[in-house]
Amino acid sequence: MRLATVALAALAVFASTGAHAQMQGQGQGQRERDRSAGGQSEEEGRESRRPPRIAPLRSVPNAGPCPFVKILYDAARFVELEGGRAAAANVGYTGEIEGVSAGCAYQSDEPISVQMDILFNLGRGPQADGDQRTYRYWIAVTERNEAVLAKEYFDLPVNFEGAATASVTEEQSIIIPRATAETSGGNFEVLIGFDVTPEMAEFNRTGSRFRMTAGQAAATPPAE
Repeated sequence: MRLATVALAALAVFASTGAHAQMQGQGQGQRERDRSAGGQSEEEGRESRRPPRIAPLRSVPNAGPCPFVKILYDAARFVELEGGRAAAANVGYTGEIEGVSAGCAYQSDEPISVQMDILFNLGRGPQADGDQRTYRYWIAVTERNEAVLAKEYFDLPVNFEGAATASVTEEQSIIIPRATAETSGGNFEVLIGFDVTPEMAEFNRTGSRFRMTAGQAAATPPAE
C-alpha cells in the first residue's frame, strides 16, 4: 500500500509539471493580453500558474529493533498417534507451522505492536474421524532467552472438505508494553507453537515425523 501511495504521488507531480509546462508554452501576446485585461503583473501570473506543491512522503523508523519472532521447535508439529505407537497406520490428525512473517511498529514510549502472518499445513491420517478438526496454538512473549511474560491460546478450526491436507494462514496482532522509551524491542522474543501433549513434544524433540498424508492409501495405478 505504501508503494502504491508513492507511485500515485509521483504521478500527481508529473501531471502537475506537465500542466505547468503547457501553460509556460503560451505565446507572449497572450500573457500581454492577460496582464492588460486584469492588471495582473507577470510575476503574479507566474505565481497563479504554479502547480500545487506536494510534500514529500516520509518514512519514520521505529524507535528500535523489532522483537525476534520464531516457532518453538518442540511445538512446531502436531501428530496424533493412536495408542502412542509411531506407525503410519496409527496417525490421526497432523499439523505443522510451516512459517511466519512478522513486522512491528513503535515510536517514543508507545507499546510495541507486532503483526504476524502464520502459515499452517494440516493433515488427516487413517485414524482421523471426520472432515473437521479444531487445532489449538499459542503465542507467547518472553524476555530474550528468559522467563515467559505472557501467553495466549487461539483456536484454529479446519474443514478438510474431503481432502487429506489443508493450508491456513492466520493473521495475528499482539501488543507488548514497554517500561520506558529506552526499552528496545530487541529485549523480547515472540514464540509460536501448537498446544501439544508431553508425548507430542518428545516426539518432535527427537526429530521423528510423518508426512501430513501419512497412512493414506496410495492411488491405484490404471490397469494396462
